Amino acid sequence: MGARIDLNCDLGEGLDDWVPGVAGLESRLLDVVTSANVACGFHAGDERVMAAVCRAAAERGVAVGAQVSYRDREGFGRRFLDVPPDVLRADVLEQVRALRRAAAASGARLSYVKPHGALYNAVVHHAEQAAAVVDAVVESGGDDPLPVVGLPGAVVLDLARDRGLRAVAEAFADRGYRADGTLVPRSEPGALVVEPDEVVQRVLSMAVRRQVVAVDGAVVPVDAESVCVHSDTPGATVLAAAVRRALDDAGVAVGPFV
Repeated sequence: MGARIDLNCDLGEGLDDWVPGVAGLESRLLDVVTSANVACGFHAGDERVMAAVCRAAAERGVAVGAQVSYRDREGFGRRFLDVPPDVLRADVLEQVRALRRAAAASGARLSYVKPHGALYNAVVHHAEQAAAVVDAVVESGGDDPLPVVGLPGAVVLDLARDRGLRAVAEAFADRGYRADGTLVPRSEPGALVVEPDEVVQRVLSMAVRRQVVAVDGAVVPVDAESVCVHSDTPGATVLAAAVRRALDDAGVAVGPFV
């Protein structure tokens, strides 16, 4: 079987992108990606935007996932919060349930859960917060448990597998990597990769050769089912379109992992 990859994007974060009748940046990204990580209101978005994104995704055959966050709109969910596990579990559960309602009302189906920002990075190593996220996903799923998306090797993926959930490893088109496979913090040089040719070559390397070059030149193994382009990265629509064209031209099958 040839190479296959899902192309995902964080969406529902720009309120102005979902004004009725306006073709905003996020709707253009939906024409290219195969999975949409939808903000559930805690770091961005609201019920109207959630419904609009789910409706547009359903029209395009794009999978819908809940992008759950710390309760941190002021910091866009990019600040670590030392939230007690029971509080975090309840917050994640609230977000998943909210997006499930929006999806059902919009003709879409909620297909997976992906933490956002600081929570995403925390559950790579923070066992208590990772367990709280997994507990919430298990509780939200009933007879149809949702997959959990995270960084390869993350504690949250190990715990998800232990609870019988599908663990989906993810790579990043537009973020720099450290030699240990973690992402370069956004406050440090090399955190963002925005030059289209470089982004394309990185994604092809990750999808076909299962590796990426870290900021120090080390070759990092990447075994991922999905690759993400952030909607707030400068030139996101150009980057996503270039990546999709390159994957198609290389014969890589691009489609949702669910």
